[in-house]
Amino acid sequence: MLFISPPFGNYLYLPYTNKILGSFTLDYREGLYQQIFNTLHYSSKYNGWVNKIGLRNKGIDYAINIYNKSNNDNIYSIAILNKKEIPILIQKIPDKMNIELNVSCPNLDKKMINEGLSSFLNENRKWCIIKLSPNIDHNLIDLYYKQGFRQFHCSNTLPIKEGGLSGKTLTPYTEKLIIYIKKKYPDTELIAGGGVQKWEDAINYYKVGANHISISTICFNPFKLCLFYFNFIS
Repeated sequence: MLFISPPFGNYLYLPYTNKILGSFTLDYREGLYQQIFNTLHYSSKYNGWVNKIGLRNKGIDYAINIYNKSNNDNIYSIAILNKKEIPILIQKIPDKMNIELNVSCPNLDKKMINEGLSSFLNENRKWCIIKLSPNIDHNLIDLYYKQGFRQFHCSNTLPIKEGGLSGKTLTPYTEKLIIYIKKKYPDTELIAGGGVQKWEDAINYYKVGANHISISTICFNPFKLCLFYFNFIS
């Protein structure tokens, strides 16, 4: 299966794909478009895209409203900034609403919540994914597994001093995570993303154990995206 990750998942629809929207926090965080304009850029130094958006978004109520209107299989990325927010989010979010827990945003001045997340798991959700940092401690992966999570997205942007880095730099990080998780926990379902610019990149991720592929920065290049998508649906 092919996933379209944020920010493109918010705007782009392609048949036979799953959109990931977000990330959404409990409360509205202003300045999204201004922060995109001010910080999103291609870095020749790092050979990838850099942003420092920092979870600016319209809040979980906005996401739930989209879900209630569409009632589809979209996945909504959720970021938790305080452990006290967990029971409030559990109460608000519909049981069948597919979610991805973003525990690894690099553009925040506080640690994201890693404990108490198992409350989001229920049998009505097709997708309840943990999105991992590319340089996550393996002990944390073990913790998520023990909490009951079996779906992991490898990986989020790489923390650098200028913000979060996307692109080919992520590939070795993602490969190492997939190999570790699949070897230790073969019953997991893994989404591989980071540096997917051509069909061969997806094939390489499948070879090391990925079950699914996610794309994002390839969407900056419509020609590459169309070529990749044609190979995918073929």
